[in-house]
Amino acid sequence: MFQEWRKSGEECPQGTIPIRRTRKEDVIRADSIARFGRKPVVRRASTTTGHEHAVGYATGPHKYYGAKGSLSVWAPEVATSAEFSLSQIQLYMRQLGAVPRSDDQVSPQLFGDERPRFFTYWTNDAYQSTGCYNLYCAGFVQTNNKIVIGAAIDPTSVDKGKQYDITILIWKDPKHGHWWLEFGSGVLVGYWPSFLFTHLAAPATMVQFGGEVVNTRPDGGHSWTQMGSGRFPGEGPNRVAYFRNLQVVDWDNNLIPLSAPRLVADHPNCYDIRGGCNREWGNYFYYGGPGRNARCR
Repeated sequence: MFQEWRKSGEECPQGTIPIRRTRKEDVIRADSIARFGRKPVVRRASTTTGHEHAVGYATGPHKYYGAKGSLSVWAPEVATSAEFSLSQIQLYMRQLGAVPRSDDQVSPQLFGDERPRFFTYWTNDAYQSTGCYNLYCAGFVQTNNKIVIGAAIDPTSVDKGKQYDITILIWKDPKHGHWWLEFGSGVLVGYWPSFLFTHLAAPATMVQFGGEVVNTRPDGGHSWTQMGSGRFPGEGPNRVAYFRNLQVVDWDNNLIPLSAPRLVADHPNCYDIRGGCNREWGNYFYYGGPGRNARCR
């Protein structure tokens, strides 16, 4: 029970699924009706996209039939309604932009508040004209009647206090080729049908774990939108967002540790990442940051 709506004891009958209600206000916040439910377009005077990352990833020559990890849940502050902050696991064909992904996100434009929410996304053309979040377009097929995609996650981690994380697994069905989404210990949420993807009919060539924010430079300086907990990795346990027990699915449908993932931060003075490995957490990393600060302008 990781979503607030379940605390009331409410459940959906067998053969149905719970769907977050779309309100008029949700549609009005979108860039346009055509882009409702899709990744926001970031309009910047510069040539950069405005998307900034701190991620751990792995790419060929191996093929990836899935990825799994546990990530801490925080409620980062977001500077404007045009920005978002998310943590995600994604698999894709590196050159071709085919992506199924899932995890948690704070997006005022999409959801109308700053609560972290469980989300899915897919695209087969690098976000140009296909795909959407959650169930806002045909694509992802939900099979679970106890989880709402797009609902708030509760409780969330507390600075210097109790930490909460969720475990996500995306894996390719070897018989039908669908990409399944699994939550926690064996709870199937649903799947991305194989026909959605031209190139991910084959296994993925890249897996990625980590954080992403949008920096619109709202007043000419770097945004103060937070990633993760809003603190840098060096500030230590119980204060910093993390991914732990990073694993991938091999050709024989086995989960194996993701060894020595590459760690990259686009702008480490704004959002950084540091990794390690131990017996309890396997391969892990801390990541995040406050955005604008004395070294990030």
